[in-house]
Amino acid sequence: MSDADLASANLAGVNLAGVNLAGVNLAGVNLSGTNLIGINLSDAVLSGFDLSKADLSESDLVRSDLSEADLSNAILTGANLRSADLSDAELTGVTGADFRGALNVPTE
Repeated sequence: MSDADLASANLAGVNLAGVNLAGVNLAGVNLSGTNLIGINLSDAVLSGFDLSKADLSESDLVRSDLSEADLSNAILTGANLRSADLSDAELTGVTGADFRGALNVPTE
């Protein structure tokens, strides 16, 4: 699915487990409550995205821009957040996250 254009799609609650979305245009996409287990979102620009209640377990988020993203109540068990930018991200209720190696992790 790489290089596809999913701009402004409503994917809330959709099962995208294991899909490779590297290079996909996700501008304005709603991913709240989505199953994103094992997904490749490396280098993705997800700034300001609604990822609340999404399951991102075992996902590749290396170098992703998650600044100002809503990750409230998201599941991040085993997700690779190395060099991911979490500036001003909402992290309330996040479970299983290992933020070692992530950048700009909010402290509150």
